[in-house]
Amino acid sequence: MTEPRSKPQNPNFSSGPTAKRPGWSLDQLSTENLGRSHRAKGPKSSLKMVIDLSKRLLRIPADYRLGIVPASDTGAFEMAMWNVLGARGVDVLSWESFGAGWKTDVEKQLKIKDVRYFEAPYGELPNLLDVDSVNRDVVFTWNGTTSGAKVPNGDWIAEHRSGLTLCDATSATFAMELPWEKLDIVTWSWQKVMGGEGAHGMIALSPRAVQRLETYTPQWPLPKIFRLTKGSALMEDIFEGATINTPSMLAVEDQLDALRWAERIGGLDALIERSQNNLATIRSWVSDSSWVDFLTETPEHQSSTAICLKVSHPQFLALDIEAQRQFIKSMTTELDAKQVGFDVGAYRDAPPGLRLWGGATVEVSDLQTLTAWLDWSFHKVLENHLA
Repeated sequence: MTEPRSKPQNPNFSSGPTAKRPGWSLDQLSTENLGRSHRAKGPKSSLKMVIDLSKRLLRIPADYRLGIVPASDTGAFEMAMWNVLGARGVDVLSWESFGAGWKTDVEKQLKIKDVRYFEAPYGELPNLLDVDSVNRDVVFTWNGTTSGAKVPNGDWIAEHRSGLTLCDATSATFAMELPWEKLDIVTWSWQKVMGGEGAHGMIALSPRAVQRLETYTPQWPLPKIFRLTKGSALMEDIFEGATINTPSMLAVEDQLDALRWAERIGGLDALIERSQNNLATIRSWVSDSSWVDFLTETPEHQSSTAICLKVSHPQFLALDIEAQRQFIKSMTTELDAKQVGFDVGAYRDAPPGLRLWGGATVEVSDLQTLTAWLDWSFHKVLENHLA
């Protein structure tokens, strides 16, 4: 196959940290808060602006709290679990590596006794209708970043419920519509859909989640970076721009830049449309391909951000698992060398394949250009393998 002539304008297709917004430049970021205390008026107002713009863009209900917390989405979600779980039985859903991590936390770290697990292989979902969201707490990811399988909607979650729903939405926020009235705790990080920098997490709390925090004391110790209450009262300053530990003010300005860009292009609807257009681009390519398919076969479950693909060519399928991984590594090495598609290999725990980021900061034209290079790299490696 002939080597393609054109290259993506932005060859970054990693699933986190993800591509910067179109037109991004470091010199466009404000630097006036660098070298200042994050507790000072100016820096704290920037932190509060991240909260306010995020709430507005995501259409988070006015009575929900939103705060900036340490350690990215992992820190935010573990903060949630450590604070509220154990008050009642828990249903844990797992269909990819991050959900499996939350399962490990519940099972081996918190050691909660009354737990039910609902699992599915990569590319599939468990039966959501088996989950008891009326009486039990529910722990799940909205969008499987390492499998490309997402929940289609929140219809399976009861509107009137005694338990809390804890949703890891790190690769869903700013790209998918979330039914906030069905979600009590939602977490995400800056480095996913909005192309921000790592180490900062966001946690949104419903009034019911706040009530749990203020009336329930877990039986295990809480490290400082997990504490959301003092005595029996919520630490409200966290939701007004204060932070538990020191944030990067440069990362804060970078996040503000991304949020302002999102508002300029039309807000959440425009972000969702951009991501859906990216998914449509890959669907069109896959439908014409002789060697690749979606890891998630059900269209309603296919992620528009973490687009996970499997190789369906019979000669690839005839290889053992290690040879398949080496085949994919050879493909990504070729793409890296040509500087046309960085970080497109599947997650290390996932089946051998490809993972393309389709969030709002990625341009359709770049994905279209990438697909030609994917065809080229696959056939080149296949020819070398057969030689």
